[in-house]
Amino acid sequence: MNKNVYIATLITGIFLIISCTEDAKWIITTESHPWVAGKPLKLSQSEIRCDVIIDTSQTEQTIEGFGACFNELGWVSLNRLKEEDRKKVFYELFNPGSGANLNICRIPVGANDFSRDWYSYNETDGDFSMRNFSIEKDRETLIPFILEAKKYNPDLKLWASPWSPPSWMKWNKHYACAITGKGTDPKFQNNLDPDKQGKEGTNMFIQEKEYFSSYALYFSMFVKAYRNEGIDIKMIMPQNEFNSCQIFPSCTWTSAGLSEFIGKYLGPELEKIGVDLFFGTMERADEALADTILNDPDASRFVRGVGFQWAGKKAIPGIHKRYPGLTLYQTEQECGNGKNDWEYCCYTWSLLKQYLENGANAYLYWNISLNKGGFSRWGWQQNSLLTVDPDSSTFRYNHEYYLLKHVSHFVKPGAKRLSVTGSFRNLLVFQNTDKSVICVMQNQDPYPKEISIGINGRNVKPLLPANSFATLVLN
Repeated sequence: MNKNVYIATLITGIFLIISCTEDAKWIITTESHPWVAGKPLKLSQSEIRCDVIIDTSQTEQTIEGFGACFNELGWVSLNRLKEEDRKKVFYELFNPGSGANLNICRIPVGANDFSRDWYSYNETDGDFSMRNFSIEKDRETLIPFILEAKKYNPDLKLWASPWSPPSWMKWNKHYACAITGKGTDPKFQNNLDPDKQGKEGTNMFIQEKEYFSSYALYFSMFVKAYRNEGIDIKMIMPQNEFNSCQIFPSCTWTSAGLSEFIGKYLGPELEKIGVDLFFGTMERADEALADTILNDPDASRFVRGVGFQWAGKKAIPGIHKRYPGLTLYQTEQECGNGKNDWEYCCYTWSLLKQYLENGANAYLYWNISLNKGGFSRWGWQQNSLLTVDPDSSTFRYNHEYYLLKHVSHFVKPGAKRLSVTGSFRNLLVFQNTDKSVICVMQNQDPYPKEISIGINGRNVKPLLPANSFATLVLN
């Protein structure tokens, strides 16, 4: 063997040794043991028939990120913690590279269902010029909440939506749309007269020019006021769940009503101040609701994306197929019942898969933190990423937090979702801009399951524990 052949053979041998011993790192979560590092796995060059085949050339949508919503009751709960513990929570949630890496968050415009009580930024009837507009109430809760998060992630991307306009802009002159039930605890009552209830498919907002113009100004003043607080809002959605009549702040609109408001008033107003507009949030499976806006010549000029939540999950596949270049957000994860149990965590995984497999560019959880019990001002118990015990001033991260972290910690903004083939499909796969490949998997069976994963001629075989989630990082 001559010298050149010997050197070439030696280099090839070294390459094969490196290839066969390269480690794949992974993290595992079970109901009783969250976020446990698995033993490093070896990537092999052997040609076996794999359960999962990843093709890094077959890319789908770009991921913008993951987040949650800044709600008043979230700040109230976190303020029950010791300062040192509160700082640890914000570091874990928002500091890039440390924990959940939350980078896109939602803000309510005025009160939402997890506010301390109803309020808007101007409850002066007939004040169309917004002389009495004020965000003073937000300085008590939402503004410090957001600014604390921005200490850890100054590049936090923020968008906002209202649950209700000022009550005087609605024909029933009330923040709610539906009455509370008979026998409801008085502290949860909204005191709406039965004859002033709204209903789906109608406009509760007064459909007159001076109201439209004034409401567009309301949004503009909100954005500018928050900018003065050091909070830059990048995008607005004009109405949360515009089909839903609720006992808490809510306002039904028709698609035609929103189309007129967006195309002639809100769109031009937001364009002047450099803020994007999405249509949403859409909580129904009826794709035609979005089509009305996206095909309107005036409104469509301003719509940069669509937001979906709840039953909107059934509409996102069709909208993504027909408008493949449109940015799509999952805007609010379904909220659970306050138990924060493993069963709902597993349901949450089905939501993650539904939205991300059908084109969602961002996925947002709902409540960041709640006091034990998870009660809203209007009596609804909901889940949260973490729960605070106000009696002991302690907290715990819930199952759904770790599941979200299984994705958000590893999948970075700019990542592409990858298509996969094979017999095992209970997973999501992404490739980051640094070329690392992230496989997030669930084993829903009550026994361990070995999964062979093939990528670029190599394979790895993690043994997934029974009833678990796992994230595998392939460099």
